[in-house]
Amino acid sequence: MTEEREDIVVLVDENGEEVEFEHLDTIEMNDSKYVVLLPLEEEGEEDEVVILKVAEDENGEDSL
Repeated sequence: MTEEREDIVVLVDENGEEVEFEHLDTIEMNDSKYVVLLPLEEEGEEDEVVILKVAEDENGEDSL
């Protein structure tokens, strides 16, 4: 049985492929919000994280 995790974020890369990340933390700094993500499939360097700024779109939904 596969358990669904709420801390998994799926993003689409520049090639149109889905990439899964574990959401580690959300940080607020200088009136902006950032998410810290850990790639689940290690293709890059070991212990690499991705930090993306959270922006609100015209519909009021968050985008990265």
